[in-house]
Amino acid sequence: MTDATLPLRTAAWRRIPSSIWALGFVSLLMDTSSEMIHALLPVYLVVGLGATALTVGIIEGIAEATAAITKIFSGALSDRLGRRKELAALGYGLAAFTKPIFPLAPTIGWLVAARFTDRVGKGIRGAPRDALVADLSPPELRGASFGLRQALDTVGAFLGPLLGIGLMALFADDFVSVFWVAVIPAFLAFGLIVFAVHEPERPPVARAVRNPLSRAELAQLGSAYWWVVTVASVFTLARFSEAFLILRAESAGLPLMLVPAVLVVMNIAYAASAYPVGALSDRMDRVALLIVGLGLLIGADLALAFAPGLVGIACGVVLWGLHMGFTQGLLATLVADAAPAELRGTAYGMFNLVTGLAMLAASVIAGALWDWVGPAGTFVAGAVFAAATVAGLVPVRQRLDGRKAAR
Repeated sequence: MTDATLPLRTAAWRRIPSSIWALGFVSLLMDTSSEMIHALLPVYLVVGLGATALTVGIIEGIAEATAAITKIFSGALSDRLGRRKELAALGYGLAAFTKPIFPLAPTIGWLVAARFTDRVGKGIRGAPRDALVADLSPPELRGASFGLRQALDTVGAFLGPLLGIGLMALFADDFVSVFWVAVIPAFLAFGLIVFAVHEPERPPVARAVRNPLSRAELAQLGSAYWWVVTVASVFTLARFSEAFLILRAESAGLPLMLVPAVLVVMNIAYAASAYPVGALSDRMDRVALLIVGLGLLIGADLALAFAPGLVGIACGVVLWGLHMGFTQGLLATLVADAAPAELRGTAYGMFNLVTGLAMLAASVIAGALWDWVGPAGTFVAGAVFAAATVAGLVPVRQRLDGRKAAR
């Protein structure tokens, strides 16, 4: 083995730029903080402040819609400015400085304002952060880079609720004390992105973008990108809210005290698979791996629809987590592969908006089928949408190959 081949044989994770590692840990810390609060917030609103279930639903709906809409404008602004880090840091900073409001809030109105502001922060940071990962990662490590960030982000998604449960036991069900602890990782995340993430210099030959959301600029995104968005939207119809996993486990007889374990198990499978799949996608066809992920989703749907008992449900939940690991980082990577570098922020913003709307539609469809047909109908419909997505991947591969050949 020569010195020239040594870097290529080094494990991919060792060659990922330090700023991407830092962004991954920023996501981990902020997700840990947010999930510690969000896992307890609905109960706190109802039990602690006397809110109704309708109020909780309105708060969550407004919060998520706000995040989805904000992503478009922040992504486009990052393209116009030619800078990503400052907007991502602004989003994380807004979320961090909002966190103390949760333990201090005297009324529901304050909590609504805090939740709204927190989601604005999420919307501001989302698209610029993903575009920054694409800018920072070498082309041969793009899949591994997105997989690493996704894996660390997902660790926070299950670490936060686990810490929330443990701290509630430690503090004798004192919500406010747990909310104060959640402030700490939020500010650590903000400090980390400010001091440990370094944005690469904009190439001098890069095209300036004045109005990223104009029809002319959106057309510059190209057919390969719009096919990725279309396929991702159909796929999102297949992977409705994980709340239905919880409902399915509860309907199969899982005790209420163990219901949070459903998301913990799912996110462990998700986190464990996201990075290996991302690294593998740098050495083989990404679309083929995405098809494997869709196959895992079909298996999960069928297990959740027809497998008897809690063991069958557990298998379905694990398969669901694995399909997330096989698909979410890959879809983000495909956006980076398909979109021009100077429009990546806009590309991620539009991608997040469209798939966010598809997720809303998917959850409404899933809920209606659950009420009209039962759990089996919901998950069988998910399997059908997943199968339809596989058919749409053929033109995606053709257009991505054409884009590579044109470079």
